[in-house]
Amino acid sequence: MSRHQLGEFEEIVMLTVGILYKEAYGVAIIDEMEQRLNRKVSIGALQTVLRRLESKGYLTSEFGEASNVRGGKRKRYFSLTTLGSRVLRETQEQRLQLFKAIPRVAFPK
Repeated sequence: MSRHQLGEFEEIVMLTVGILYKEAYGVAIIDEMEQRLNRKVSIGALQTVLRRLESKGYLTSEFGEASNVRGGKRKRYFSLTTLGSRVLRETQEQRLQLFKAIPRVAFPK
């Protein structure tokens, strides 16, 4: 088992950052998660997790250019680090191994 454990919300956030690639900023992440998962996400919960994942070294961030649309405020874009990508792959493998271990009879038809 990996020494890197992700909570469900952390995993979803990291997957969404990967999906959005170079367009992963707060509102876009929330929109993508809500659309794909039909689940409400608060900006506060997302910001907390983004900071935690960045402090663990799984994500990195940088500011984009300022725009008049946002009143001169710059977007903070997030991306997966090499470690973050590795942790996601390990998590995927763990999930697959667990699913493969379930006997077929455990899934009703």
